[in-house]
Amino acid sequence: MAKPQKDRDEATAKRRKAAGEEELRHRVRPGILAILADLMEWGEHTERTECLQTLLLNVHALGRDQAAALLQPPRHEISISPSVARQLYQQGAEQAGRLDRQEQ
Repeated sequence: MAKPQKDRDEATAKRRKAAGEEELRHRVRPGILAILADLMEWGEHTERTECLQTLLLNVHALGRDQAAALLQPPRHEISISPSVARQLYQQGAEQAGRLDRQEQ
């Protein structure tokens, strides 16, 4: 006779505890899911956890310095065109003039 589901769940929980497993949960937005899907395809992974664990192992194997370079968050460069800078300056000057007039 097969074991009831409750008994199987308890046995699984005991094995996981003995192995020191921890469940990690992470919420992500669609863009990150798309990136993960690409990585899974490139690595021919069928499960997210397999892909993430492989990534972690490989990044860690690079060592501190190389891994640190990969783990830097991407920075967006903001460049303001001269015409936009001129408009911002003009609006700021107008606002400053209004504030000066209000103080008098």
